[in-house]
Amino acid sequence: MPTQLHEQTHIDIFDRDARQAWALRFGVTEERLRKAVRMVGSRITSIAAYLDQPLR
Repeated sequence: MPTQLHEQTHIDIFDRDARQAWALRFGVTEERLRKAVRMVGSRITSIAAYLDQPLR
């Protein structure tokens, strides 16, 4: 699992461990996370807004 998720600004959707960690953090499936990245890009704040999930 990637370390220091709170310091990142973008999600590396191609990194399986990062994708799993962020999907878990947002409470969504990896596929939902991939869709969010396709729709709004990889910036974490944009993804959180798209998923209507606060950053924890």
